[in-house]
Amino acid sequence: MPVLDEEARIGAMLARLQRDFPGCEVVVVDGGSVDATADLVCPPARLIRSGPGRGPQLNAGAAHSSGEVLWIQHVDTRVDPVALGQLRAALADPAVVGGGLTLRFDRRSAGLDYVAATSNARARRLHWIFGDQAMFVRRSSFEVLGGFPDLPVMEDLEFSRRLARIGCTVVLPATCTASARRFTEHGTLRMLVFMQGLKLRYFAGADPAALARRYAAGPRPRRRRTGPTEPPVSAASSHIPASPDPRIAGRG
Repeated sequence: MPVLDEEARIGAMLARLQRDFPGCEVVVVDGGSVDATADLVCPPARLIRSGPGRGPQLNAGAAHSSGEVLWIQHVDTRVDPVALGQLRAALADPAVVGGGLTLRFDRRSAGLDYVAATSNARARRLHWIFGDQAMFVRRSSFEVLGGFPDLPVMEDLEFSRRLARIGCTVVLPATCTASARRFTEHGTLRMLVFMQGLKLRYFAGADPAALARRYAAGPRPRRRRTGPTEPPVSAASSHIPASPDPRIAGRG
């Protein structure tokens, strides 16, 4: 489980994992938190520290784990306990190299339901599985691919594309409930367009570091429009300088 400054969530997540998946090895990889995240990791979970970046964090966690199956879980997701049995059943087929879970969000709306449905269809048809779908992979397949690519963003997309080239990937019916916080903060449609734009730029060969900075900033806030009822600026006040550009990107 890769984490960064997640003191508000990690305690509850570790408690759920211990309750719902007893006997599974839990490795938490901290990418440089400045809050109390690392202090809240206690046995049976193990704490590993790594450099920043989701790819390096996941590779460090794999290197310090012993299981034959690597299962990636984000701290702000809830995994249906029945997923473990379905995962084991899927991997009983030697042709299956990995996969993910059926995505849904912790809030419901027409827009969020659409995002979840299209994400699940994409995972089944194109085999693009993202981290918020609780991706899993055989360790042997992970090692064949050399682990996750050292990318600051889109590392899960790139890894799942490579994984599908060496074997079958599946989407389990068990659900992974992801946080809708970024969608609710920025607006579902704006966030969807924003993410699709980042993917298109990635496939077009854009610099991954630049994409990571853009992702962290999130969609640009809407411009404020002058209402038709606002009074015009008088000639006497025309010397007042224009206000600064209000488009200041907040942290995503």
